Amino acid sequence: MMHPNCRLETLRLSRCSLSKISCDSLASALRSNPSHLRVLDLSGNQLKDPGDPLCKLETLSLSDCSLSEISCDSLASALRSNPSHLRELDLSGNKLKDPAVKLLCGFLQDPLCKLETLRLKYCSLSAISCDSLGSALRSNPSHLRVLELSGNQLQDSGVKLLCGFLHFPNCRLETLRELDLSENQLKDPGVKLLCGFLQDPLCELETLRVLDLSNNTLQDSGVKRLCSGLESPNCKLETLRLRYCRLSEISCDSLASALRSNPSHLRELDLSHNQLQDPGVKLLCGFLHFPNCRLETLRLRSCSLSEISCDSLASALRSNPSHLRELDLSQNQLQDSGVKLLSDLVENPHYGLETLRQ
Repeated sequence: MMHPNCRLETLRLSRCSLSKISCDSLASALRSNPSHLRVLDLSGNQLKDPGDPLCKLETLSLSDCSLSEISCDSLASALRSNPSHLRELDLSGNKLKDPAVKLLCGFLQDPLCKLETLRLKYCSLSAISCDSLGSALRSNPSHLRVLELSGNQLQDSGVKLLCGFLHFPNCRLETLRELDLSENQLKDPGVKLLCGFLQDPLCELETLRVLDLSNNTLQDSGVKRLCSGLESPNCKLETLRLRYCRLSEISCDSLASALRSNPSHLRELDLSHNQLQDPGVKLLCGFLHFPNCRLETLRLRSCSLSEISCDSLASALRSNPSHLRELDLSQNQLQDSGVKLLSDLVENPHYGLETLRQ
């Protein structure tokens, strides 16, 4: 039992070899003194399907805990009885599957639910979960800011269902900060749907800041569609991640053109593990040269680059030296001559470049 004078606000017990017995003991202690604990992290323990100690928790992390549908039923029930405090819920790395998410959506539909962050990465979900989430969020649309669904099998059909919520007239999309759909088998049709809400002024996406579509087979055609959304004055993305998307130099041309037309918001661009090659980086530098470019982080890891790309990048940064802080060119064939060109910029206080990875 917790001491009455205990004022503990954060308790992290991740990867401590805990079991359901530990969780039961913790729940008993919290019931005896529920008023102060705000953050509870039990990730990486084999809890399986415990009762959930909630009280006035604001952050609950139960990732990689071998949970199942039974946990979501218990959790949704507990949250409905005490819905107004929780702001972040992380259930990633559990094989919840679609029926579990449908149970969890019973909590999301509660008008008192104020959840801002929902993480469901690698939960064995399909398009059916997108339908459940879309329905729940249409009934209570105004609070969610971060939605992580990476590492599931949503496919294009799931994105179509999710976009049904994104286009809903009462959807308060100005609150959605981060949308992670990496590793979901998305292709060109799915990107086309995403572009719809990036372009649509009625969706009020002024504050969508982070979009991660990595590990999807977008290819150049998908990125071209995406760029039609990036050109929209309503799009104010700050972070765009497109790792492992089977892109070529054609995508660099599309991105450079789109970003020149709407250049001032993007702060981080990750195109790692695509076959961009030196001509692609040269095209991308057309955006880096642009006076209104505010890019701070550029990641081009394993993009089949040589010292020629270093020359292009060094030239672009010399013409617009103040913003780029981090440049990742690791796992490329840059050679010493290429690295020296960029290392000289790091050492020169006139330039903002602080971190060079090669």
